[in-house]
Amino acid sequence: MYGRRPGRELGGWRGGWFGQFGAKDLEEWAKVETAEAVGAEALLLGRRSDEWFALRWASRSSEWADKLNGMPTYVVSATLEQPSWSSNSTVLRGEVVQEVSKLKHELAGDILVYASYQLVRTLMEHDLVDELRLMVFPVVLGAGERLYGETSEEKPMRLVRVFRRLPDRVAAAC
Repeated sequence: MYGRRPGRELGGWRGGWFGQFGAKDLEEWAKVETAEAVGAEALLLGRRSDEWFALRWASRSSEWADKLNGMPTYVVSATLEQPSWSSNSTVLRGEVVQEVSKLKHELAGDILVYASYQLVRTLMEHDLVDELRLMVFPVVLGAGERLYGETSEEKPMRLVRVFRRLPDRVAAAC
């Protein structure tokens, strides 16, 4: 989950930081992300993230891309008629909390959420996040979106494990 998405092509004033600071670990990072995706049952995205992934992943081919392109994808949106990315996508309309709660009860495996930080904030506010996996990069951009938005109450977390170390960063599950 990124406060600023990692690509310069998005026009952000700090775009491209991932390539600049993370490129040397790209292969190891992709292994971690591939393993996570292969073990998941579905992907949950907001509308803008669905559009972002559609432009960049639909034509890719790799174990990771094949899994993402083929897995059931649920897109939360009040305005979207047809998802951009996958023919295996479903638009979740209506009350986000109810729709995602229902989805969690229907699916047995992990549901990944990539990017979609506004969606993640809503899910966290309503205690619908079972595990938060963070890839921490040792760089401060100086500005950008907050990872966690304001909540109505404290949301205690505990470190469950450090599940993979890359040379300059740590991935952790809370």
